[in-house]
Amino acid sequence: MNLRPYQNEAKDAIFREWNENRSRTLLVLPTGTGKTIVFAKLIEDCVRAGERVLILAHRGELLQQATDKLSQATGLICAIEKADSTCLDSFLRVVVGSVQSLQRPKRLEQFPKDFFDVIIVDEAHHVLADGYQRVLDHFDKARVLGVTATPDRGDMRDLGHYFDSLAYEYTLPQAIRDGFLCPIKALSIPLNIDLREVKQQAGDFQVSALGGALEPYLHQIADEMKVHCQGRKTVVFLPLIATSQRFCELLKERGFRAVEVNGNSENRDSVQSDFEAGKYDVICNAMLYTEGWDCPMVDCIICLRPTKIRSLYAQITGRGTRIYPGKDHLLLLDFLWLSDRHELCRPAHLIAESSEIAAKMTENIAAAGGPVDIEDAERQAECDCQAEREEALAKKLAACRNRKRKLVDPLQFEMSIGAEDLAGYVPSFGWEMEPPSEVQRKQLEVAGISPDEIENAGKAEAIIQRIMERRRTGLATPKQIRFLEGKGFQHVGKWDFDHARRMIDRIAASSWRLPQGIDPSTYQPPKREVIVTV
Repeated sequence: MNLRPYQNEAKDAIFREWNENRSRTLLVLPTGTGKTIVFAKLIEDCVRAGERVLILAHRGELLQQATDKLSQATGLICAIEKADSTCLDSFLRVVVGSVQSLQRPKRLEQFPKDFFDVIIVDEAHHVLADGYQRVLDHFDKARVLGVTATPDRGDMRDLGHYFDSLAYEYTLPQAIRDGFLCPIKALSIPLNIDLREVKQQAGDFQVSALGGALEPYLHQIADEMKVHCQGRKTVVFLPLIATSQRFCELLKERGFRAVEVNGNSENRDSVQSDFEAGKYDVICNAMLYTEGWDCPMVDCIICLRPTKIRSLYAQITGRGTRIYPGKDHLLLLDFLWLSDRHELCRPAHLIAESSEIAAKMTENIAAAGGPVDIEDAERQAECDCQAEREEALAKKLAACRNRKRKLVDPLQFEMSIGAEDLAGYVPSFGWEMEPPSEVQRKQLEVAGISPDEIENAGKAEAIIQRIMERRRTGLATPKQIRFLEGKGFQHVGKWDFDHARRMIDRIAASSWRLPQGIDPSTYQPPKREVIVTV
């Protein structure tokens, strides 16, 4: 089996990390881009070098998938470490192991600590769980590769606490552009589902409470599906088994060939086969198919399990992103969840790199009135956000210019009041050499002085003190100085406050023109009266 270019790059990058002593590294590939094939070919090279490899996963479907893909891609056969099966007496160099079985102390103690040279952790976003950590701590000499489509965990614990590096990442938008995944179109459904009373647990909605919150809307959702999902292969994700079963019955009443599958269903394999063969066109499940099920013909995903965890939302969406003959896009139905306390995951969060872009994408998709390609939506949102930022910046600059026009340049203030000590100020102490503080800047602006030309906190403080002193002695304010000197009057800084105010009042009464008979270049205010108390 020939690897795709990005798969070859990924495999080479992993070996490069290991060779440079970063023994615990991470591979991130979107669902549907062949992460199992990549580690299968990597395992083939390890076995060729005489090494023993463990593939570790938490679900039987993932273990079976790894076994099948390894056999198809390399011809290698796996030993099993699960329940009653053990690999201890096997000559096979590759083992697929259930973390639930292997983590048990009595079982784990049977293995020498150097039994495995390489450990592959499938769905590595689970690696920080206690069971995985017990196994990995035991085989602490092994090189480790974590493989995942979703590197961020729901509980927000940083995978960087375990892994030394990210060897390689291939993004969802790049995979779509390269033609290895199908385009995604989002359709916003104008149905407001109220979640404001639903409790939260571990950073997300409490699953047990979601069923009751969703129940009043199931009929309307089924009606919307009848409009938008006819002729599609649809998978519906719901929070609870009872809710999933109820919704399946509503779909059947509307003519859908629907089936419900859950963890207790004994006929899961036959249902999946019948779905692929065309017997069913909708599968309802209570979050059973978030991992480990590949059905490329799925072309519609409906997530009725609202979440703020991007990794979970990406896993759900990934059930429908694989390419298939005649399938030109995946349709995501996006309902309007009402929540005061959560930033819920929406289609925009699959590719948007910032919350600003995601919010604008969501707004644009809701206003579109039809399915929107999420890559087109991202490009439009980036343009819209850039335009909004430029508009906001222009307003800010204009406001800044207006503000500066209303403020006195500190040099003008110093010259006007004849303050040679301020003009020649040199800071002496450490705090004086720091830039003006925000408090100082605000005080200067309130007083009418522009703070932008004041280089240090010491001078800012000296000017503030001088302004306060002038206020106590009744001298002209900086704003009066700016206005009157702007009209041509000289050295207004030496005027008293009252005379400056009267002159401004006279100018205002003359429609903001100079009063008749006043020459500002030669005008001298009357001397201030000094009253001596005996």
